[in-house]
Amino acid sequence: MQFHSPTSFAEAAKLAADAEGITRFLAGGTDVLVQLRADAVTPDTLIDIKQISGTHDITRRADGGWDLGVAVTGAEMTEHPDLSTDWPGLVEGMDLIGSTQIQGRATLTGNLCNGSPAADGVPGMVTAGVTVTVTGPDGDRVMPVEDIPAGPGRTTLAKGEVISAVHIPPRGAYGGDAYLRFIPRTEMDIAVVGCSVSLRRDGDVITEARVCLGAVAPTVVLVEDAAKALIGSALDEAALDALAAAAEAACNPINDKRGTIEFRTEVAGVLAKRAAKIAYDRAGGAK
Repeated sequence: MQFHSPTSFAEAAKLAADAEGITRFLAGGTDVLVQLRADAVTPDTLIDIKQISGTHDITRRADGGWDLGVAVTGAEMTEHPDLSTDWPGLVEGMDLIGSTQIQGRATLTGNLCNGSPAADGVPGMVTAGVTVTVTGPDGDRVMPVEDIPAGPGRTTLAKGEVISAVHIPPRGAYGGDAYLRFIPRTEMDIAVVGCSVSLRRDGDVITEARVCLGAVAPTVVLVEDAAKALIGSALDEAALDALAAAAEAACNPINDKRGTIEFRTEVAGVLAKRAAKIAYDRAGGAK
């Protein structure tokens, strides 16, 4: 195995582009090192990006949005009072990953690039409208988070490409989000179903919404029909029922020992209702 510790993302991208065999990037390491120790994946090239300037920074932009370095940990996100106030649903997704020790290492970018449909950090990124800068041999490009996952353990990133920054939009007035998951145990388990809802209110009426499901398809699913069920409503029972029906219709889960297709589908509707209520309450609204 070849180990590299570049000082820029351009250098990291070139190393990855020139590498042969299996290449992995190391930020938190909570996925890569576990896979390596279990002999599930043995990289031929391991590129440590933690030493690159800015990878540990949480920065508020002039427009009120946020830029996160790719090595920012879940614990650092949770402990940041302003980020947690703006985007509690996004932050609480990361706060559910593993133990306290894991949260001290795990990163939002790693959670995304591991390609798990059940990743707790990803639905909240999708509903928040997060984008990422991708650095490759031909320079930088910006992509929406929902365009990154390609299937279990796979992303759309090309050879030599690496995510170099995470961009969270401004929360704005009267907006709220929430993430909920169902797991068999009380903690430290993988989501059987996850759901994130982000919305904005004008008084009692929802004017914007995004709904994303995890663990019910090969990738996380942005459910446009679920958002349409919310927009224009005051979150009455009819809107909630339409939301649940749209969430259930978007499911394409598997049967396994952790949950049946029928169970996952029903829980998706239940969690969508619950997450929408929390996001609605968090959004407040001009009376």
